[in-house]
Amino acid sequence: MIRYALRCDQGHDFDGWFRSSDAFETTRAAGHVACTRCGSVTVEKSLMAPAVPAAKQHEPAMNPVEAALQALRQQVEANSDYVGLKFADEARAIHEGRAPTRAIHGEAKLEEARKLIEDGVPVAPLPFIPRQKTN
Repeated sequence: MIRYALRCDQGHDFDGWFRSSDAFETTRAAGHVACTRCGSVTVEKSLMAPAVPAAKQHEPAMNPVEAALQALRQQVEANSDYVGLKFADEARAIHEGRAPTRAIHGEAKLEEARKLIEDGVPVAPLPFIPRQKTN
C-alpha cells in the first residue's frame, strides 16, 4: 500500500491509500478520489516527505505504565523467591504449614491456579512474564 498526500482544487489537504501508483491514477481518472472536506474530484498528489524511520536510541524511554511494571517486577524479585513451575505445590505447602512461610513467585497452569483459589490459598497473577522465561 502507498499513502499519498493529496490536495483538491479548493486547496484542502488529505491523505489517501492505494495499492499502487497505477491504482491511484485509475481510481482518480474514474472520479472516485474525492476531497474529504468538500467532495471535489479534482485531486492531485501533493509534495510529501518520505517516511524515514527514526534512528534507534540505545535505551528507549519508558512510559509511566512500563515504569510502574518495571518497579513492580523489581519489588517482587527483591522480596520473594522464584520457585518456577513448582509454584502451585509450594504455595499449597506454605498455606498448609508444611513449608516455611515466605513470599514466592513462579508459574502455574490455569487449572492449578483456579484450584489454589478454590481451596483458599492466597495467590494473585503478576502482570509480567518471569525473567527466567524471557530471552
